[in-house]
Amino acid sequence: MRLSEMLKEDNVLIGFKGTQKKDIINELIELADKSGRIRDKEEALRAVMAREEMMSTGLEHGIAIPHAKTDSVSEIVMALGISKQGIDFESVDGEPSKIFFLLLAPETAATANVKLLAQIARVTSSAEFRSRIVSADSPAEVIDIISNAE
Repeated sequence: MRLSEMLKEDNVLIGFKGTQKKDIINELIELADKSGRIRDKEEALRAVMAREEMMSTGLEHGIAIPHAKTDSVSEIVMALGISKQGIDFESVDGEPSKIFFLLLAPETAATANVKLLAQIARVTSSAEFRSRIVSADSPAEVIDIISNAE
């Protein structure tokens, strides 16, 4: 499945209220929950935070991919948030993260989950893509940028 097919405008946020890692993850889970496919938001939050404690999912070039396998979903659920200023997400390059892909997957979807992570890595490897997505003004524009990059 393509990233652009996984995302709906209701699951894309431009501008976070929070400034701390847990706040951002919580906002992303609330955003993903608009799909109605998260059975237990608290369990989803615990699973993502436990994953973050093992190792930060803040990558380089302003990308973060908080994710977890959890029984709180029966299929893969995704949300995307953009921070134009950037947020400290304990990234490997020490730079603030601006693009946040949240992935929640059931244990049974390991292969599909890895494929989505690979797709995210591929599209976000382009500096032009990263610049365009951070400059986007609407969720529809974000999804269009992703669709064109796939």
